[in-house]
Amino acid sequence: MTSLRVLLVGDLNEFAKGYAEARAMRALGFDVKALSHTVISGADRGHPEFSLGYRIAHKLGYELDTVGINRGLFDAAREFEPDIAWIEKGNMIRPGTLKALKKMRPGLRLAAYSDDDMYLAHNRSSHYTAGLRIYDCVFTTKAANTESAELVSLGARRVVLVDKAFDPRQHHPVSLSESDRHAYSCDVGFIGSYESERGAALNFLAANGVSVRVWGNGWRDMPAPHPNLRLELEPVVNTNAAPNYTKCISATRINLGFLRKLNRDLHSDRSVEIPACGGFMLAERTTDHLRLFEEGREAAYFESPDELLTKVRHYLANDAERRMIAASGLGRCRTGGYDLDTRAQRMLSVVLDTPAGDEGAA
Repeated sequence: MTSLRVLLVGDLNEFAKGYAEARAMRALGFDVKALSHTVISGADRGHPEFSLGYRIAHKLGYELDTVGINRGLFDAAREFEPDIAWIEKGNMIRPGTLKALKKMRPGLRLAAYSDDDMYLAHNRSSHYTAGLRIYDCVFTTKAANTESAELVSLGARRVVLVDKAFDPRQHHPVSLSESDRHAYSCDVGFIGSYESERGAALNFLAANGVSVRVWGNGWRDMPAPHPNLRLELEPVVNTNAAPNYTKCISATRINLGFLRKLNRDLHSDRSVEIPACGGFMLAERTTDHLRLFEEGREAAYFESPDELLTKVRHYLANDAERRMIAASGLGRCRTGGYDLDTRAQRMLSVVLDTPAGDEGAA
């Protein structure tokens, strides 16, 4: 597979998954040409800034092609002659473009991938839905998406479940300077967007004497945060120049892992990135989390606010146990094939119908 030519289309901002995927495929020795379907901006926010017109169209189920990716994709495929066209959350990719690619290169394999729950209407566009039947393989991180009533019912011919993965080039233990510790240190921390359920759980911890620190978007909307709850009101992200997300995890004694219920998450990016950075993770107890990390040995879990508070108090008072669990979680990441390179190789093998080992989830 080392001579495989992959044309990757995704968000190529440094903080985005598409950028990491392209880098992983190149590290594996594949010939990769990468195109960004998203404007390159927003490194300080962790997301690009979109116009009002773009946001309105998105709400109506249409994704605007703001960078001319449909034309660019076709031209690149004609010049590059890829074996696989890998498209990450291609809401702006028109079905006509996919059909033209297939006509131009009859042997081309088309693969779609997204971290989001693409059965939910707010995550997909009319272009994406109409194009599902053209892809040879559609990868999802949501178990429900593989059921016959979901993406298959929308036209997908082959839906494959995959786990989240960490990028070994950015998610790893790091040494912290005094300024890093001043910027990020805390007893209990959470990195993620505001949701009312998350806010309630964190306020509950704060009201019971726990010092909590939060980074992410949307927290300005939280009503009446407790004084013990420190809201940074901005995301913390990794770029090549500043691995601040990794530093934040490393500087936090207990990293919380809340899931997004709207997207029916059973695990998230943080579920593997926190342990991969050497951080201690206390996350919601789910079947996926229990499968990925052994409870009490490689991670800790909770189901209710009371259990969350009990676990927080326990692990803050037991540094040695907490560090041992964090080290075991890091070891599981390194030996369990949770890294992006391993995941990318398995997924490309699936696209080519040459499975690389017994994967369960690719």
